[in-house]
Amino acid sequence: MTPSLSPRARVARMAVLVVNWLSRVSGRGSGTVAGGRVGLAICPDLLAQLATSRLVILVSGTNGKTTTSAMTTAGWGGDVTTNATGANMAAGHVAALVGSQHPRVVLEVDEAWLPDVIRATKPAVVVLLNLSRDQLDRASEVRQLAERWHRCLSDQQVNRLVVVANANDPMVVFAASAAPLVRWCDVPTPWLGDATSCPRCTRPLVHEANTWGCGCGFSKPSTVTTTLDDGLEVAGVPVHLALSMPGAFNEANAAMAVTALNEVGISANDAVTRINALSGVAGRYTFRRWGDHRFRLSLAKNPAGFAAILSTVDPEPGDVWIAINANIADGRDPSWLYDVPFESLRGHRVYCLGDRRLDLATRLEYANVDFLVVDDPSSLPVATEPVALMANYTAFSDWLAKSAPC
Repeated sequence: MTPSLSPRARVARMAVLVVNWLSRVSGRGSGTVAGGRVGLAICPDLLAQLATSRLVILVSGTNGKTTTSAMTTAGWGGDVTTNATGANMAAGHVAALVGSQHPRVVLEVDEAWLPDVIRATKPAVVVLLNLSRDQLDRASEVRQLAERWHRCLSDQQVNRLVVVANANDPMVVFAASAAPLVRWCDVPTPWLGDATSCPRCTRPLVHEANTWGCGCGFSKPSTVTTTLDDGLEVAGVPVHLALSMPGAFNEANAAMAVTALNEVGISANDAVTRINALSGVAGRYTFRRWGDHRFRLSLAKNPAGFAAILSTVDPEPGDVWIAINANIADGRDPSWLYDVPFESLRGHRVYCLGDRRLDLATRLEYANVDFLVVDDPSSLPVATEPVALMANYTAFSDWLAKSAPC
Protein backbone atom coordinates (compact mmCIF):
# COMPACT_ATOMS: atom_id res chain seq x y z
CA MET A 1 0.00 0.00 0.00
CA THR A 2 1.37 3.44 -0.98
CA PRO A 3 -0.17 6.35 0.95
CA SER A 4 -1.21 9.45 -0.97
CA LEU A 5 1.72 11.85 -0.67
CA SER A 6 2.05 15.52 -1.45
CA PRO A 7 4.51 16.50 -4.22
CA ARG A 8 7.04 17.61 -1.60
CA ALA A 9 6.63 14.31 0.29
CA ARG A 10 7.16 12.31 -2.91
CA VAL A 11 10.46 14.12 -3.48
CA ALA A 12 11.41 13.53 0.15
CA ARG A 13 10.53 9.84 -0.12
CA MET A 14 12.79 9.45 -3.14
CA ALA A 15 15.57 11.27 -1.29
CA VAL A 16 15.26 8.81 1.60
CA LEU A 17 15.66 5.86 -0.75
CA VAL A 18 18.63 7.36 -2.60
CA VAL A 19 20.54 8.58 0.46
CA ASN A 20 20.05 5.33 2.35
CA TRP A 21 21.16 3.34 -0.69
CA LEU A 22 24.30 5.47 -0.96
CA SER A 23 24.93 5.02 2.75
CA ARG A 24 24.83 1.25 2.40
CA VAL A 25 26.86 0.88 -0.78
CA SER A 26 29.54 3.30 0.44
CA GLY A 27 29.86 1.42 3.73
CA ARG A 28 29.27 4.62 5.71
CA GLY A 29 26.17 3.35 7.50
CA SER A 30 23.31 0.86 7.58
CA GLY A 31 20.97 3.03 5.54
CA THR A 32 18.35 3.54 8.25
CA VAL A 33 18.93 7.08 9.55
CA ALA A 34 20.76 9.33 7.08
CA GLY A 35 18.03 9.16 4.45
CA GLY A 36 15.34 9.76 7.03
CA ARG A 37 17.05 12.95 8.15
CA VAL A 38 17.27 14.22 4.58
CA GLY A 39 13.63 13.32 3.94
CA LEU A 40 12.45 15.17 7.04
CA ALA A 41 14.54 18.21 6.09
CA ILE A 42 12.75 18.32 2.73
CA CYS A 43 9.29 17.54 4.13
CA PRO A 44 8.93 18.03 7.91
CA ASP A 45 5.57 16.19 8.02
CA LEU A 46 6.83 13.23 6.00
CA LEU A 47 6.32 10.77 8.88
CA ALA A 48 2.67 11.80 9.26
CA GLN A 49 2.02 11.43 5.53
CA LEU A 50 3.72 8.03 5.36
CA ALA A 51 1.65 6.76 8.30
CA THR A 52 -1.68 7.82 6.82
CA SER A 53 -4.17 4.93 6.49
CA ARG A 54 -1.81 2.49 8.18
CA LEU A 55 -2.58 0.49 11.33
CA VAL A 56 0.21 1.45 13.73
CA ILE A 57 1.36 0.00 17.06
CA LEU A 58 4.05 1.96 18.94
CA VAL A 59 6.27 0.43 21.65
CA SER A 60 8.22 2.57 24.10
CA GLY A 61 9.99 2.31 27.44
CA THR A 62 13.50 2.40 28.86
CA ASN A 63 14.09 -1.34 28.59
CA GLY A 64 12.64 -4.01 26.31
CA LYS A 65 11.57 -1.85 23.36
CA THR A 66 13.43 -3.81 20.71
CA THR A 67 12.40 -7.20 22.07
CA THR A 68 8.74 -6.27 22.58
CA SER A 69 8.57 -4.71 19.11
CA ALA A 70 9.98 -7.90 17.61
CA MET A 71 7.49 -9.97 19.60
CA THR A 72 4.62 -7.78 18.43
CA THR A 73 5.79 -8.02 14.83
CA ALA A 74 6.16 -11.80 15.00
CA GLY A 75 2.88 -12.25 16.86
CA TRP A 76 0.97 -10.25 14.27
CA GLY A 77 2.01 -12.73 11.58
CA GLY A 78 2.60 -12.09 7.89
CA ASP A 79 4.14 -8.91 6.52
CA VAL A 80 4.59 -6.06 8.97
CA THR A 81 6.50 -2.81 8.49
CA THR A 82 8.92 -2.27 11.37
CA ASN A 83 12.19 -0.57 12.31
CA ALA A 84 13.93 -3.84 13.07
CA THR A 85 17.41 -2.25 13.17
CA GLY A 86 16.46 -0.31 16.30
CA ALA A 87 16.65 3.17 14.70
CA ASN A 88 13.92 4.43 17.01
CA MET A 89 13.71 8.16 16.38
CA ALA A 90 11.82 9.99 13.64
CA ALA A 91 14.50 9.52 10.97
CA GLY A 92 14.52 5.76 11.54
CA HIS A 93 10.72 5.63 11.48
CA VAL A 94 10.64 7.47 8.16
CA ALA A 95 13.21 5.05 6.71
CA ALA A 96 11.14 2.06 7.88
CA LEU A 97 7.89 3.41 6.39
CA VAL A 98 9.61 4.29 3.11
CA GLY A 99 11.32 0.91 2.91
CA SER A 100 8.14 -1.12 3.34
CA GLN A 101 4.63 -0.44 2.08
CA HIS A 102 2.81 -2.96 4.28
CA PRO A 103 -0.20 -1.36 6.00
CA ARG A 104 0.45 -2.99 9.39
CA VAL A 105 3.19 -1.17 11.31
CA VAL A 106 5.09 -1.79 14.55
CA LEU A 107 7.56 0.91 15.57
CA GLU A 108 9.97 0.92 18.49
CA VAL A 109 10.09 4.52 19.77
CA ASP A 110 12.67 6.27 21.91
CA GLU A 111 11.02 7.47 25.12
CA ALA A 112 11.79 11.15 24.49
CA TRP A 113 10.38 11.01 20.95
CA LEU A 114 7.16 9.21 21.85
CA PRO A 115 4.82 12.25 22.10
CA ASP A 116 5.94 13.55 18.70
CA VAL A 117 5.61 10.14 17.07
CA ILE A 118 2.15 9.61 18.56
CA ARG A 119 0.96 12.90 17.11
CA ALA A 120 2.51 12.15 13.71
CA THR A 121 1.45 8.52 13.24
CA LYS A 122 -1.90 8.48 15.10
CA PRO A 123 -1.40 4.88 16.29
CA ALA A 124 -4.14 2.43 17.18
CA VAL A 125 -2.17 1.16 20.18
CA VAL A 126 0.74 2.45 22.26
CA VAL A 127 2.62 0.04 24.54
CA LEU A 128 4.28 1.62 27.60
CA LEU A 129 6.73 -0.84 29.13
CA ASN A 130 8.60 0.97 31.92
CA LEU A 131 10.50 4.12 32.82
CA SER A 132 13.87 4.18 34.57
CA ARG A 133 17.11 6.05 34.10
CA ASP A 134 19.51 4.81 31.49
CA GLN A 135 22.80 6.00 32.97
CA LEU A 136 23.84 8.42 35.70
CA ASP A 137 24.16 11.34 33.26
CA ARG A 138 20.49 10.87 32.33
CA ALA A 139 19.09 10.46 35.84
CA SER A 140 16.74 13.47 35.70
CA GLU A 141 14.90 12.26 32.64
CA VAL A 142 12.55 9.72 34.30
CA ARG A 143 10.05 12.06 35.94
CA GLN A 144 10.30 14.52 33.05
CA LEU A 145 9.45 11.80 30.57
CA ALA A 146 6.52 10.60 32.66
CA GLU A 147 5.14 14.14 32.71
CA ARG A 148 5.63 14.54 28.94
CA TRP A 149 3.87 11.24 28.26
CA HIS A 150 1.05 12.30 30.60
CA ARG A 151 0.55 15.61 28.79
CA CYS A 152 0.56 13.91 25.40
CA LEU A 153 -1.94 11.22 26.38
CA SER A 154 -4.29 13.80 27.88
CA ASP A 155 -4.44 15.64 24.54
CA GLN A 156 -7.92 15.30 23.03
CA GLN A 157 -6.37 14.94 19.56
CA VAL A 158 -4.73 11.61 20.43
CA ASN A 159 -7.21 10.12 22.90
CA ARG A 160 -8.72 7.60 20.50
CA LEU A 161 -5.73 5.32 20.83
CA VAL A 162 -5.55 2.38 23.24
CA VAL A 163 -2.71 2.41 25.76
CA VAL A 164 -1.30 -0.93 26.93
CA ALA A 165 0.51 -0.05 30.14
CA ASN A 166 2.54 -1.73 32.88
CA ALA A 167 0.46 -1.48 36.06
CA ASN A 168 3.48 -2.27 38.27
CA ASP A 169 5.53 0.77 37.20
CA PRO A 170 4.29 3.90 39.02
CA MET A 171 5.84 6.23 36.45
CA VAL A 172 4.05 4.44 33.61
CA VAL A 173 0.79 4.43 35.56
CA PHE A 174 1.06 8.19 36.11
CA ALA A 175 1.62 8.76 32.39
CA ALA A 176 -1.03 6.33 31.15
CA SER A 177 -3.70 7.46 33.60
CA ALA A 178 -4.23 10.51 31.40
CA ALA A 179 -5.53 8.30 28.56
CA PRO A 180 -9.22 7.36 28.36
CA LEU A 181 -8.58 3.80 27.10
CA VAL A 182 -5.99 1.83 29.05
CA ARG A 183 -5.36 -1.91 29.20
CA TRP A 184 -3.41 -2.42 32.41
CA CYS A 185 -0.94 -5.32 32.52
CA ASP A 186 0.08 -6.79 35.87
CA VAL A 187 3.50 -8.12 34.86
CA PRO A 188 6.81 -8.74 36.67
CA THR A 189 8.71 -5.48 37.19
CA PRO A 190 11.73 -6.21 39.40
CA TRP A 191 13.33 -2.75 39.14
CA LEU A 192 11.53 0.12 40.88
CA GLY A 193 14.60 2.07 41.94
CA ASP A 194 13.42 5.14 40.04
CA ALA A 195 9.88 5.07 41.45
CA THR A 196 10.43 5.73 45.14
CA SER A 197 8.43 8.97 45.28
CA CYS A 198 4.93 9.70 44.04
CA PRO A 199 4.91 11.36 40.59
CA ARG A 200 1.67 13.11 41.57
CA CYS A 201 2.55 14.63 44.97
CA THR A 202 6.26 13.68 45.53
CA ARG A 203 5.63 11.92 48.86
CA PRO A 204 7.27 8.47 49.33
CA LEU A 205 5.57 5.58 47.58
CA VAL A 206 4.88 2.50 49.71
CA HIS A 207 5.73 -0.78 47.95
CA GLU A 208 4.27 -3.91 49.53
CA ALA A 209 4.26 -7.39 48.00
CA ASN A 210 2.67 -7.02 44.57
CA THR A 211 1.19 -3.59 45.05
CA TRP A 212 2.15 0.03 45.71
CA GLY A 213 0.50 3.31 46.59
CA CYS A 214 0.71 6.76 48.11
CA GLY A 215 -1.27 8.55 50.80
CA CYS A 216 -2.54 11.01 48.21
CA GLY A 217 -4.60 8.21 46.62
CA PHE A 218 -2.29 7.46 43.70
CA SER A 219 -1.93 3.67 43.58
CA LYS A 220 -1.61 0.59 41.42
CA PRO A 221 -4.69 0.10 39.19
CA SER A 222 -7.10 -2.42 40.67
CA THR A 223 -8.64 -3.53 37.36
CA VAL A 224 -6.24 -5.21 34.97
CA THR A 225 -6.59 -6.77 31.53
CA THR A 226 -3.51 -8.98 31.61
CA THR A 227 -1.94 -11.02 34.41
CA LEU A 228 1.08 -13.30 34.73
CA ASP A 229 0.46 -14.83 38.16
CA ASP A 230 -0.02 -18.53 37.43
CA GLY A 231 0.40 -18.27 33.67
CA LEU A 232 -0.58 -15.67 31.14
CA GLU A 233 -4.19 -14.53 30.97
CA VAL A 234 -5.34 -11.81 28.55
CA ALA A 235 -8.84 -10.36 28.86
CA GLY A 236 -9.94 -13.45 30.77
CA VAL A 237 -8.47 -15.90 28.25
CA PRO A 238 -5.72 -18.33 29.41
CA VAL A 239 -2.75 -18.26 27.02
CA HIS A 240 0.03 -20.85 26.82
CA LEU A 241 3.25 -18.85 27.15
CA ALA A 242 6.40 -20.95 26.61
CA LEU A 243 9.13 -18.58 25.46
CA SER A 244 12.40 -19.67 23.89
CA MET A 245 14.06 -16.57 25.40
CA PRO A 246 15.00 -16.43 29.10
CA GLY A 247 13.69 -14.38 31.99
CA ALA A 248 10.51 -13.18 33.66
CA PHE A 249 11.16 -9.79 32.05
CA ASN A 250 10.73 -11.37 28.62
CA GLU A 251 7.51 -13.00 29.78
CA ALA A 252 6.36 -9.49 30.72
CA ASN A 253 7.37 -8.18 27.30
CA ALA A 254 5.47 -10.99 25.61
CA ALA A 255 2.37 -10.42 27.74
CA MET A 256 2.24 -6.77 26.72
CA ALA A 257 2.84 -7.59 23.05
CA VAL A 258 -0.01 -10.10 23.09
CA THR A 259 -2.28 -7.57 24.82
CA ALA A 260 -1.51 -4.98 22.14
CA LEU A 261 -2.25 -7.44 19.34
CA ASN A 262 -5.49 -8.42 21.03
CA GLU A 263 -6.57 -4.79 20.59
CA VAL A 264 -6.13 -5.00 16.80
CA GLY A 265 -8.08 -8.24 16.46
CA ILE A 266 -5.36 -10.89 16.76
CA SER A 267 -6.22 -13.88 18.93
CA ALA A 268 -4.00 -14.02 22.00
CA ASN A 269 -3.32 -17.72 21.49
CA ASP A 270 -2.46 -17.27 17.81
CA ALA A 271 -0.10 -14.41 18.68
CA VAL A 272 1.66 -16.21 21.50
CA THR A 273 2.26 -19.31 19.39
CA ARG A 274 4.29 -17.20 16.99
CA ILE A 275 6.04 -15.33 19.81
CA ASN A 276 7.01 -18.57 21.55
CA ALA A 277 9.04 -19.52 18.46
CA LEU A 278 11.36 -16.47 18.73
CA SER A 279 14.79 -17.54 19.97
CA GLY A 280 16.52 -14.17 19.84
CA VAL A 281 16.10 -10.55 18.82
CA ALA A 282 18.85 -8.60 17.06
CA GLY A 283 21.49 -10.83 18.65
CA ARG A 284 20.03 -10.59 22.16
CA TYR A 285 19.76 -13.92 24.03
CA THR A 286 21.39 -15.79 21.14
CA PHE A 287 24.10 -18.41 21.52
CA ARG A 288 27.28 -17.23 19.79
CA ARG A 289 30.70 -18.64 18.94
CA TRP A 290 34.00 -16.75 19.00
CA GLY A 291 36.92 -18.99 18.23
CA ASP A 292 36.64 -21.91 20.64
CA HIS A 293 34.45 -19.92 22.99
CA ARG A 294 30.66 -20.19 23.22
CA PHE A 295 28.44 -17.75 25.06
CA ARG A 296 24.89 -16.49 25.36
CA LEU A 297 24.92 -12.78 24.56
CA SER A 298 22.69 -10.33 26.43
CA LEU A 299 22.37 -6.56 26.25
CA ALA A 300 22.31 -4.84 29.66
CA LYS A 301 22.56 -1.07 29.36
CA ASN A 302 21.49 0.32 32.74
CA PRO A 303 20.71 -0.77 36.33
CA ALA A 304 17.21 -2.01 35.50
CA GLY A 305 18.43 -3.99 32.49
CA PHE A 306 21.29 -5.55 34.42
CA ALA A 307 18.99 -6.51 37.28
CA ALA A 308 16.76 -8.34 34.80
CA ILE A 309 19.61 -10.15 33.04
CA LEU A 310 21.32 -11.09 36.31
CA SER A 311 18.14 -12.89 37.36
CA THR A 312 18.65 -15.34 34.47
CA VAL A 313 22.15 -16.43 35.54
CA ASP A 314 22.35 -20.04 36.71
CA PRO A 315 22.67 -19.97 40.51
CA GLU A 316 25.25 -22.77 40.39
CA PRO A 317 28.86 -21.48 40.54
CA GLY A 318 30.34 -20.78 37.15
CA ASP A 319 32.02 -18.19 34.96
CA VAL A 320 30.29 -15.02 33.81
CA TRP A 321 31.65 -12.47 31.33
CA ILE A 322 30.69 -8.81 31.59
CA ALA A 323 31.83 -6.18 29.07
CA ILE A 324 31.46 -2.47 29.85
CA ASN A 325 32.30 0.49 27.61
CA ALA A 326 31.60 4.19 28.21
CA ASN A 327 31.22 5.64 24.75
CA ILE A 328 28.54 8.21 23.88
CA ALA A 329 25.87 5.57 23.32
CA ASP A 330 26.69 3.95 26.66
CA GLY A 331 26.85 7.11 28.76
CA ARG A 332 30.26 8.53 29.61
CA ASP A 333 29.86 8.13 33.37
CA PRO A 334 29.96 4.46 34.48
CA SER A 335 28.95 5.26 38.07
CA TRP A 336 25.55 3.68 37.34
CA LEU A 337 27.35 0.37 37.92
CA TYR A 338 26.96 1.02 41.67
CA ASP A 339 23.18 0.68 41.35
CA VAL A 340 23.44 -2.74 39.69
CA PRO A 341 22.82 -5.64 42.14
CA PHE A 342 26.05 -7.47 41.33
CA GLU A 343 25.92 -9.06 44.78
CA SER A 344 23.78 -11.77 43.18
CA LEU A 345 26.92 -13.02 41.43
CA ARG A 346 28.66 -14.10 44.63
CA GLY A 347 29.86 -17.65 44.10
CA HIS A 348 30.63 -16.99 40.42
CA ARG A 349 33.83 -15.74 38.87
CA VAL A 350 33.30 -12.67 36.71
CA TYR A 351 35.67 -11.87 33.86
CA CYS A 352 35.78 -8.08 33.43
CA LEU A 353 35.96 -6.97 29.79
CA GLY A 354 35.62 -3.77 27.81
CA ASP A 355 37.11 -0.29 27.99
CA ARG A 356 35.85 0.25 31.55
CA ARG A 357 36.76 -3.16 32.92
CA LEU A 358 38.61 -1.58 35.85
CA ASP A 359 35.51 0.38 36.88
CA LEU A 360 33.55 -2.87 36.76
CA ALA A 361 36.23 -4.67 38.77
CA THR A 362 36.13 -1.99 41.45
CA ARG A 363 32.36 -2.32 41.74
CA LEU A 364 32.67 -6.12 42.02
CA GLU A 365 35.31 -5.71 44.73
CA TYR A 366 32.79 -3.75 46.81
CA ALA A 367 30.18 -6.44 46.12
CA ASN A 368 32.55 -9.21 47.34
CA VAL A 369 32.33 -10.95 43.97
CA ASP A 370 35.29 -12.94 42.64
CA PHE A 371 36.60 -11.31 39.46
CA LEU A 372 39.45 -11.26 37.00
CA VAL A 373 40.36 -8.26 34.83
CA VAL A 374 40.91 -9.35 31.22
CA ASP A 375 43.10 -7.07 29.12
CA ASP A 376 43.33 -9.55 26.24
CA PRO A 377 40.07 -11.45 25.53
CA SER A 378 42.02 -14.17 23.72
CA SER A 379 43.24 -15.28 27.16
CA LEU A 380 39.72 -16.14 28.31
CA PRO A 381 39.41 -19.81 29.32
CA VAL A 382 37.38 -22.12 27.13
CA ALA A 383 34.37 -23.55 28.97
CA THR A 384 32.59 -26.81 28.22
CA GLU A 385 29.20 -25.05 28.36
CA PRO A 386 28.26 -21.63 26.95
CA VAL A 387 28.93 -18.83 29.43
CA ALA A 388 26.69 -15.84 30.05
CA LEU A 389 28.08 -12.70 28.44
CA MET A 390 26.43 -9.42 29.43
CA ALA A 391 27.44 -6.23 27.66
CA ASN A 392 26.27 -2.65 27.42
CA TYR A 393 25.53 -0.92 24.10
CA THR A 394 28.82 -0.58 22.27
CA ALA A 395 30.41 -3.58 23.98
CA PHE A 396 27.40 -5.65 22.88
CA SER A 397 27.87 -4.44 19.30
CA ASP A 398 31.57 -5.33 19.44
CA TRP A 399 30.92 -8.90 20.60
CA LEU A 400 28.05 -9.38 18.20
CA ALA A 401 30.21 -8.26 15.26
CA LYS A 402 33.16 -10.53 16.04
CA SER A 403 31.14 -13.66 16.83
CA ALA A 404 28.91 -15.97 14.84
CA PRO A 405 25.72 -17.88 15.72
CA CYS A 406 26.32 -21.33 17.18
